[in-house]
Amino acid sequence: MVFPREVLDEIKWHQKAWVEAEVTYVHRGAPGDVMTISGGDLTALGRSFFEVGDSSSPYHRIVEIALRNNALFRATAAP
Repeated sequence: MVFPREVLDEIKWHQKAWVEAEVTYVHRGAPGDVMTISGGDLTALGRSFFEVGDSSSPYHRIVEIALRNNALFRATAAP
């Protein structure tokens, strides 16, 4: 089983393609309660949460992580 944090770490540190990644996650209040951001918008990867600007969300809210239009992670069930 692949976890979202592992995929993001791989993109950031090994593939060095951070700004080319797209992260789609559950964001209450956004249209359809889902938001897609560029990996470059992520400000930190914590132990249990990722940060975007001054807000943080738990990794289990990530629906999909894509790099160059290839899905590297896709949630099996909606959180």
